[in-house]
Amino acid sequence: MQTRTLGRTGLPVPILSFGASSLGAEFRSVTLDEVLGSVRVALDEGLTLIDTSPFYGRGMSEVLLGIALKGVPRDRYQLCTKLGRYDLTHFDFSARRVAESVDVSLHRLGTDYLDIVLCHDIEFVPMQQIVDETLPALRKLKEAGKVRAIGFSGYPMKIFRFILDQTDVDCVLSYNQFTLQNTRFADEMVPLLKARGIGVMNAGPFSARLLTNAPLPAWLKEPEAVKEAARRAAALCAQRGSDIAKLALQFSLSHPDIATTVAGSANPVNIRNWARWAAEPIDAALLADVQAIFAPVRNVGHREGLPENN
Repeated sequence: MQTRTLGRTGLPVPILSFGASSLGAEFRSVTLDEVLGSVRVALDEGLTLIDTSPFYGRGMSEVLLGIALKGVPRDRYQLCTKLGRYDLTHFDFSARRVAESVDVSLHRLGTDYLDIVLCHDIEFVPMQQIVDETLPALRKLKEAGKVRAIGFSGYPMKIFRFILDQTDVDCVLSYNQFTLQNTRFADEMVPLLKARGIGVMNAGPFSARLLTNAPLPAWLKEPEAVKEAARRAAALCAQRGSDIAKLALQFSLSHPDIATTVAGSANPVNIRNWARWAAEPIDAALLADVQAIFAPVRNVGHREGLPENN
C-alpha cells in the first residue's frame, strides 16, 4: 500500500486506512469472526492505520480492536482514536475527561501510546472550549508520551477555520466532503492545511453508502436531488462494467495532499476489494462522465451540529 506523510508529524500513513466503526455494530450486528477477520485482512492488505472512537459501539469498537490486535507487534500498525463524543447526545470535552478518555482507550486497545487522538465531532458543542481547554489538555498527554499527534474531526467547513484561526494542531479529519459528489474539503481547506503543515485525513469515500450499490440508510441526510444523481451515476458505472464504489474510492485516494482516506467495514471481502482497487488506475473517461452527472449537485450537502457551527 502506498504511503504519504501526515503533515509535519513525520508519520508515514497508508493512503487507505481501516475504519473500525463497523466493529462497534454501528450499522449492523457483527460476529467476533467478522471482527477478527476484518482486522487481520486490513493489516495483511496494508491498511495499517486503524481509526476508531469510544463513540463507536459505545466502547465496543475499541474493546474488540484490543482483542483483535493482541499479539500483533505494535510497530505493525498505527492507532487513531477520538474523544469527547460518547453517545448520540453525550459530549464531554472537559480537560478531566480528556485524560480519563485517553487512559480508557489505552486500556481497551491494549497499548501504551496512541499515534493520533482527535476531538470527535466538535460541531455539536460550543467550540471555544476545544481551543481553551480540550486541546491544551491533549498537548499535556502528548508531552507525557501517551499521544503522538493531536487534532479534531467533523463535517462543517466552518469548524476548521474556527479552530485554526486561534490555535494549531497536528492533523484534522473531515468526512463525506471529499467524494465524487462533494469536494468542499479539498476546494476550501486542503490548501490552507498544506501551507500550515497540518496533516490531512479524509473519511467516508462512499458518503454513507450514497456512492455504492447498497440500499441507502434511512438516516441519510442528503437531498433527494443528490440521491437521484448518485443512482444515475451508479447505473452508468454498471453499464460500463464497473462499480461506483470502486470509482469513488479511487477518486478519494487520488489527491496528493490528502495523506489518508478512511474506509470502514466488518466484511473482509470488502477490504480485499478496496486494497485491489487502490492499486489499479482510475478510469479517467468514466470519472469525467460521472462528474458530469454530479455537476448540478456538486458540493451540495447537509447541515450538521449546532447552527452557529455551520
